Amino acid sequence: MKRQIKALGLVILLCYLALFLKLNQVQVLEAQSLSDRPDNTRQLQRDFNQPRGDIVSADQQLVATSVDVHAPLRYQRRYPTRDLFSAVTGYYSFTLGSDGVERSYNEELAGRTASLRLHRLSGFFSDSSSEGNVVLTVRQDLQQTAKDALGDRPGSVVALDPRTGAILAMWSNPTFDPNAVSNNDTKAAKAAKDLYEQAAANPMLPKAYRERYFPGSTFKVVTATAGLTSGKVTTTTPEFPVVTSYTPPGTSHAISNFDGMACGGTLFTVLARSCNSSFAQMAAEVTGPDPMVAAAEAAGFNQAPPIDLPRPAASAYPTDFGKVTQRPDGKAPVYESTAMLALTGIGQGDVRSTPLQMALVAAGVGNRGEIMTPHVMAEIKARDGEVVQRYRTSPWKESMTPEIAATLREGMIGVVTGGTAQIMQTPGWEVGAKTGTAQLGVKPPRSHGWMIAFAGPPGEPAHVAVAVIVQDLPGVGDETGGTTAGPVAKAVLDKALAVLG
Repeated sequence: MKRQIKALGLVILLCYLALFLKLNQVQVLEAQSLSDRPDNTRQLQRDFNQPRGDIVSADQQLVATSVDVHAPLRYQRRYPTRDLFSAVTGYYSFTLGSDGVERSYNEELAGRTASLRLHRLSGFFSDSSSEGNVVLTVRQDLQQTAKDALGDRPGSVVALDPRTGAILAMWSNPTFDPNAVSNNDTKAAKAAKDLYEQAAANPMLPKAYRERYFPGSTFKVVTATAGLTSGKVTTTTPEFPVVTSYTPPGTSHAISNFDGMACGGTLFTVLARSCNSSFAQMAAEVTGPDPMVAAAEAAGFNQAPPIDLPRPAASAYPTDFGKVTQRPDGKAPVYESTAMLALTGIGQGDVRSTPLQMALVAAGVGNRGEIMTPHVMAEIKARDGEVVQRYRTSPWKESMTPEIAATLREGMIGVVTGGTAQIMQTPGWEVGAKTGTAQLGVKPPRSHGWMIAFAGPPGEPAHVAVAVIVQDLPGVGDETGGTTAGPVAKAVLDKALAVLG
C-alpha cells in the first residue's frame, strides 16, 4: 500500500514538474513568438482597448492621438494634421499593421517599456496609466513650409540639424492621409489602402528615406571629397581643360556639360560651375575607383542609415569596376568600366541616393566632416509629463577629415556666392550648397532637380542642412536644380534659421 502511494505521489510530482516546465516554455521561451503570430489577435485587441500615447511635434503640436469611439475596438488612432506628418508617424491599424514612428516606438506608445512601467509603479496608488508620449524632433512649422514650397510637384524635402542628427522636416509629395488606413472599420481601411497602392506614384511609400534616385551633380561633393582625400586633387591642381564634353578612355560616348557650356579649371571653379567634364575626368583618370568607393561609403552609401524609422533604404555606389589595364603612355590606367566610373563622378550611372542620404552629405561638410546619427525622436514622456527617456545623439560616420571639410565648405560657399546656387544666399548666415540636374535617360528627355545645402553662423558648425529633389521634370536644359529645387530649399532653410537660430 505504501509503495502504491509513493508511486502515485511520484507520478503526481512528475505531472506537476511537466506542467511547470510547459508553463515556463509557453510564458517565457515562446511568449514572443506566440504573440507575434499573424493569427493571434489577443495582443492587438488588448492594445486597441486601452489608451495609447500621443505623438507630438517639436513645436508642441499634436500629431497623433487615440480617441474613444465607443465600439468593440474602443480606441482608434487619429491624426489631426492629416497628411502633414504621414512620412514620419506612419499609421496604426488593427488589420493593416503599422509604419513609421507608430511602429518604431510601439512599445513606448503602448506603455510597455521598463522605464514607463517603473514610472507607473512610482505612482502606484494613482489612476495613471503607463502609455508614453513620443516628442518628435520634427517641427510642424517646418513641415508646413516644406509642403507649401514644394506644392503639387512630386518630390521630397529633408532638413536636419548637422550637430545632432535631429530631423527637422521630412516631407514627400504625393503622400497619404493616415486617418484613412487607421480606421477601425476594417473594410474601409483596406479599401483606402488598396486605393493608395493602385496609384502609380505609390503615395504610401515615404520616399524621403526609402526611395533612391540619381543624385546628379549633388554627388560631385562626394567626388571632390575622394579627390581631396586621395591627395590627387588640391585647390590648385589639377587644372582641368576648358571643354564642352569629356570622353572617357575605352568608349566613344562623350559626357557633355550642362547646356553645352565650355568649362574647366581648378576644383573651386569646376564646383561652382558644376562642370560635368571635369568631375567625370576627376573620377575616371585622376582619383580612380578605390578612393571613390571609400569616399562614398564614408558618407554612408552602401549602408542603410541608422534612422529610428522602419526599413530605411541604403543608397548605392558601385564597388566593382572590373580589371585594370595599364596604359603605355603612362596615363591613368583603364578599367573595364572606366566609362561607368566617369558617370558615377557626376552622380549618374549606377549611383542611387535617398534624399535623406544627400542631406547627410551636406551635413557632413557643414559639421567638420562628422555625420551624426539621424533620428526623429527627441524624448519620451510619461502621461504626467515627466521625461523618462531622451534620445542620445551619437556620430554615425566620419565622412572626411575636418581639414578636408573646411576646404569643401569653402568650395560650397563659393557655389552660393558665385556659382549655380546663388539663389541660396542668406544675409547674416554662411551658406554652402550644390545644385544637381539628374538625367533620367529617357526620351523625350526628363530629369530630377536637386539642391543640397547647409547654413549657420560664419565659422561655426552648420545649424541646418537640407536636401530637396523635384522629380521628373521635362527636359534637361531649362529645368535645373537651381531653378526648381533651389526655391524650395531656400524657403525651408530660411524658416529653419528663423525659428532655430
